[in-house]
Amino acid sequence: MSAAPVDSPDALAELWRRGGLPPEALAQVELPGAEPVLPSSFAVGTAAQASIAAAALAAAELWHARSGRPRQRVRVPMRDAAIEFRSEHYLRVNGQPLSDPWDAIAGTYRCGDGRWVRLHTNLPHHRDGLLALLGCAHERSAVQRTLQDWQAEALETAAAQAGLVVTAMRSFAEWDAHPQGQALAAEPVVSIERIAGAPPTAPEPLPPLTGGQAPLHGLRVLDLTRIIAGPVCGRTLAAHGAQVLRISAAHLPDIEMLVIDSGRGKRNAHLDLRDPAQRERLAALLPRADVFVQGYRPGAVQALGFGPEEAARLRQGLVYVSLSAYGHSGPWAPRRGFDSLVQTASGFNAAEAQASGSKAPRPLPCQALDHGSGYLLAFGALAALHRRATEGGSWHVRVSLARTGHWLRSLGRVPEGLTCADPRFEDVQDRLEDSASGFGRLTAVRHAAQLAESPAGWALPAVPPGTHPPDWGI
Repeated sequence: MSAAPVDSPDALAELWRRGGLPPEALAQVELPGAEPVLPSSFAVGTAAQASIAAAALAAAELWHARSGRPRQRVRVPMRDAAIEFRSEHYLRVNGQPLSDPWDAIAGTYRCGDGRWVRLHTNLPHHRDGLLALLGCAHERSAVQRTLQDWQAEALETAAAQAGLVVTAMRSFAEWDAHPQGQALAAEPVVSIERIAGAPPTAPEPLPPLTGGQAPLHGLRVLDLTRIIAGPVCGRTLAAHGAQVLRISAAHLPDIEMLVIDSGRGKRNAHLDLRDPAQRERLAALLPRADVFVQGYRPGAVQALGFGPEEAARLRQGLVYVSLSAYGHSGPWAPRRGFDSLVQTASGFNAAEAQASGSKAPRPLPCQALDHGSGYLLAFGALAALHRRATEGGSWHVRVSLARTGHWLRSLGRVPEGLTCADPRFEDVQDRLEDSASGFGRLTAVRHAAQLAESPAGWALPAVPPGTHPPDWGI
């Protein structure tokens, strides 16, 4: 294992520097707590604390610029941040946990060559496609028998070619030697670039704040994301006062637990972008948006006419935010992926297993790449809004699950973390809040960042997809 983990203030300072934000703001942040806080040999608590603090401090810096008041204090305890990195674990509706979203055959298996693979079948089309590829029944035992005739990397490749999601387990050394691992090493953890070819725009200072208005009051966000990472970005921006409109479609599968947990603070509408008339409705929303967040497979939204350049022509000065699984360069850039798969492909499951003495792959104790990417997306969006206010232009923010994983690795290891207790629902009562929702009475994790002058929180309840019309509501 590598040396002791990087301190959270140093991790935050490096993110802040890459965001191009005023260094003097760092004096206002307080990061109490220390590793370990979750059962892992990786510095998951540090990643949670630094990424949540980066987004919160960037929101506070916008508040400072808009209000004209002195910078406010921002406090993010490590334990609170780590609990928020597992927010879906603690969700309750009417006092009850929701059903387990994991499909019966999802998980890890040994192939005929002795190597491990991870299958992700939680969405129906991925499950059905994989069963068709394997030609077996929807039973773990049937899948295990069938995989004895496959080599791990051959299955990984065949699944990718079919638009499915399977990865072979690799060590860090194998991932670092892989062409995609090498491509990722050259990418920044958060990429913030002016959109090439977009119309130039003058600086666009945000309207001043009055009274007790939140840092992002008046900002509008189009949220075209699903599952965890992208929705966490929108939820974070909503927590700091942005008006977030989530756009999905009735034919797209969702996981209810995640829709509820990440839907707090958002309006939730349906548009089927396969329909030209409904694409026009999305295009009509863009001129009033400040931020456009999309988390679909690379190229999918662009093929519908809403890539960065196209969107920036509709809304000059737009901050366009993209999430991908494996990065925006390299041979795997177009691939679909999820946190658990990226953990397996990029070495985390093997490294955690080795550290614990396990022969089977061992996942991280939370979807750390998902949650970390969500807060880094929000941080990047806020940093880009700062640049728009001072430099003008339209901006493209890019984050990937795999590059977030590379960042987590860089924070060092915590060998004693594997003996840390796994926080149960009963252990986190001080971090939960109750509220009404469109699903029933909600018990959910509060936001970990504490802003002294503009407390974070959600003004709107979580509601079922399609509840609202596809408009800004005012």
